Amino acid sequence: MPPFVIPLFIAHQGCPHRCIFCNQHVIAGRAGNRGLRITAGDVEKEIIERLAWPRKFPQSEVQVAFYGGSFTGLSEERQEELLGAVRPFLDRGEVKTVRLSTRPDYVNHKTPAFLRDRGVGIVELGVQSMDSVVLAKSLRGHTDDHVESAFDFLKRAGLKVGGQLMIGLPGETTAGLIAGARRLASLKPDFIRIYPTLVVRDSGLATLYGAGKYRPLSLNRAVALAARLKKIFDRRGIRIVRMGLQTSSSLEENLVAGPYHPSFGELVLSRMMFKKMRKVLSVTHGTGKREISVSAVDESLLRGQGNMNLKRLYFLGLMDDIRIVFDPEQPRNTLRTVKCEG
Repeated sequence: MPPFVIPLFIAHQGCPHRCIFCNQHVIAGRAGNRGLRITAGDVEKEIIERLAWPRKFPQSEVQVAFYGGSFTGLSEERQEELLGAVRPFLDRGEVKTVRLSTRPDYVNHKTPAFLRDRGVGIVELGVQSMDSVVLAKSLRGHTDDHVESAFDFLKRAGLKVGGQLMIGLPGETTAGLIAGARRLASLKPDFIRIYPTLVVRDSGLATLYGAGKYRPLSLNRAVALAARLKKIFDRRGIRIVRMGLQTSSSLEENLVAGPYHPSFGELVLSRMMFKKMRKVLSVTHGTGKREISVSAVDESLLRGQGNMNLKRLYFLGLMDDIRIVFDPEQPRNTLRTVKCEG
């Protein structure tokens, strides 16, 4: 059962760096801009209003989430102010836990106890890359070693830790990206987000792009790389909670270039389903009539946008004597093949 998340935005706060790809106000939209002025009263008001909303799963865990910025980079007084506003809801059991995002280099040996004592249970780290060259070219201001130490501090304290990973950053190579993903997986994150690098207005990357010094990934290439990363984390049992940036009118209006798609994650899953289907059909090709059973909820992934996956399979000659059945009782992401008699 997914948690009921109450989002609060503190765009750019606590972060002295301006990463080359970053324009938080564009990414977060109007909600992020409101976050520049958020007070304890605002936090309390937002929680009260959201708790009154109807929920698809009334019994789901309620989480208050501080997004944007680098929460642990705020002054201790400011952190106390914001987290203190959540405390009464935690004490009454109306909120289960607090989650926040921050930079790896803003986590030290004192951070976990400070957060845990104030109701924080989940910390999401802006890893972005495990390649020191890529981090330097992206003006991140931290190293891959900071990522490892932050995971160590937080996980030893019993906090859940997630990581954000980007693809297509300046200086990145495919080999480096894959090696970095494997290294990140070895740190045993509780969840991962994967974002393609986009060129947004008023970012350092927009300047490089305009000067012809940065070339973003194509959409097809970004989807293919994201699929490879997902397989790495899937093998370790690490949950991918999102692929692609949240759609917003602000992002779309300020997008300069890059592999943006409002359903980026679905494109990745559809590609993976196509490859799985192609592998099964290649093995069974020429062995007679067969029925391929797929979970009914995976139908759109199998078909692909505009039925493109099925068209490709027909073009490859792999759909001869094949009948597809969509079974509502079948588990997701599974294929079953049965040879038909006669």
